[in-house]
Amino acid sequence: MFKRLRPLAPYLKRYWKSLAWGAAATILYNVLKVLLPLVIGHAIDDMQHGLTEQKILHHALRLLVLALLSAIFLYTMRQVIIGASREIEFDLRNDLFANLERQPASFYHTHRTGDIMARTTNDLNAVRQLLGPAIMYSANTIVFTVAALPFMYKISPKLTFFAFVPLPLASVLVQYFGNRIHTRFERIQAMFSDISAKAQENFSGARLIRAFAQEEAEIASFETANQEYIKRSLHLVRLMAMLWPTLEFVLGLSLMITLLVGGHEVVAHRISVGQFTSFNVYMVQLTWPMIAVGWVVNLFQRGTASVVRIDELLTQKPAIDDAEVDHKTSEEPFNGTIELRHLTFSYAEGSPVLHDVNLSIPAGSSLAIVGPTGSGKSTLVGLIPRLHDAPPGSILIDGRPIRKFRLEELRKNIGFVPQETFLFSDTIRQNIAFGQPEATDAEIQDAAVVAHIRTEILEFPKGFDTMVGERGVTLSGGQKQRSAIARAVIRDPRILILDDALASVDTYTEEQILSGLRRVMQGRTTIFISHRISTARNADQIAVLVEGRIAELGTHDELIARKGYYTSLYEKQRLEEELAVAQ
Repeated sequence: MFKRLRPLAPYLKRYWKSLAWGAAATILYNVLKVLLPLVIGHAIDDMQHGLTEQKILHHALRLLVLALLSAIFLYTMRQVIIGASREIEFDLRNDLFANLERQPASFYHTHRTGDIMARTTNDLNAVRQLLGPAIMYSANTIVFTVAALPFMYKISPKLTFFAFVPLPLASVLVQYFGNRIHTRFERIQAMFSDISAKAQENFSGARLIRAFAQEEAEIASFETANQEYIKRSLHLVRLMAMLWPTLEFVLGLSLMITLLVGGHEVVAHRISVGQFTSFNVYMVQLTWPMIAVGWVVNLFQRGTASVVRIDELLTQKPAIDDAEVDHKTSEEPFNGTIELRHLTFSYAEGSPVLHDVNLSIPAGSSLAIVGPTGSGKSTLVGLIPRLHDAPPGSILIDGRPIRKFRLEELRKNIGFVPQETFLFSDTIRQNIAFGQPEATDAEIQDAAVVAHIRTEILEFPKGFDTMVGERGVTLSGGQKQRSAIARAVIRDPRILILDDALASVDTYTEEQILSGLRRVMQGRTTIFISHRISTARNADQIAVLVEGRIAELGTHDELIARKGYYTSLYEKQRLEEELAVAQ
């Protein structure tokens, strides 16, 4: 079990002072608890030799002082230990989130969002319970038992022996039930992850589910998963329902033996009535710790299972990092010259998506990439900001391999508009200023003008302070894309990448956006993917990508003259435009 808790060692070390104060308070609290039965026993024996008001007041005040001091140390113990568990939970949550933020896109392709959410909520709560109540009650039980045992032994070695005879049975029961609780809780947490993932997917895909009228089917599927979760939870409940009564039975057996043997010892005048009372108070004080053992075992088994699940995320090393950064040249000016040298790329254990791609994009120039669906266009532009890692030395910026740049530095100088637009559930203003939090209102307005969306935003009741809903659900596809363009432009990047960013707008709006972008594109390197010749034709270079290879490269006029793929695409789109006008 302690091996499973090893990942928590750095956090426990960080708060060792608080835990030390908590340990001191625990010891002092239990020392006072141990003295309480002695005071009661002494009072009973003293009053057998004559009962006076002075004696009653004297012993009552002693008990009151003990109770008051016990309350102070109990408060301190709970405040410090439970407080430390909350602090560790806070640090764990921050570290977990920070590590998840550093993971590349490929990590989220293999890990379900619902499972990650379950680990960062349910499992984290189980770890907090382990570090707080479980440790506190365990320490209480151990310290009090160790402190009380010498006093109980002094009262009567024989009585102590018989009172503790049933306790090894309790230890065996705890071990037996504990292992099974751990196994069943792991299964419950895995099922909870499945349910969380299913709920998250349904909420995100609500429109699709309604469009295909699959509400009832999804409800039935969720109910099936929920029934399995309840089934596994009930198995754990049955196990816990057996553990606590069994422990109470063992404790009751111990009390019965204490009464029988202790009563015989009193009758034989080997111990006094006061001593017998003190011993029974000790046994009563042991009642809750003994019963709590079952609950603590449950917390420990739940917590250790959750520590393993959380540690899997905490120790996940980012596949893309700054390991090869050249710190000597990391502060050199960023101009934006891009060079691709024999770039061949494939996703994990897959066939190559890009084959021997060679390109040179001078700083301040523009490159348009066209080609059929699935030819690797989005993969190619995604390699430049290192959303995926290209082979070493295959992509250079300003003559330096991109792995020599710090990720923060590289991405700070790149404005990227992905094919799948994502907006946060926030205001339009905050979404546009996402990559430039300190942007002024004038800069936000100017970026919106470039993206040709300012007029539409101002028509909303709250203008730029309009909430866009989850994933920008309240905006149209074109409005989301233009908001994303504004978000990229406002950063004033040296490299601007637009991955089919005008696909959701009409040709008139496209021309307006391109007109605004031409001003922004001056002096910066621009790469844009497009299926429309009207978007690509004015670029300094046009690359035609077919099946992961550059089939054609040149200006619009040069490619038209070659009578290849680009020419056929141009003729096809021109014919479509003529037919649309004729209608």
